[in-house]
Amino acid sequence: MNHLMPARAQRPPRRKRHPRGQAMLEYSMLNWLLIVALVIGATVQIHWGGSAKGNIIQMFLKAYSSYYESIYFVLNMPFP
Repeated sequence: MNHLMPARAQRPPRRKRHPRGQAMLEYSMLNWLLIVALVIGATVQIHWGGSAKGNIIQMFLKAYSSYYESIYFVLNMPFP
């Protein structure tokens, strides 16, 4: 009866498995650095000299506001 059974296919030898989890570690480290940078940026007061002082988020919002104010100023000029 043994001669009627199909022969088993030879399997290639197993390769050594590589360690996993490196991508997840890198992803979590980048997220941690981003969160820490945002927290520090939101809490640390920066003095740029003169009257410009505040945290980095306030400085970006002030720059964004002046950008849009300049666009509206140019669009509302009386020249065609």
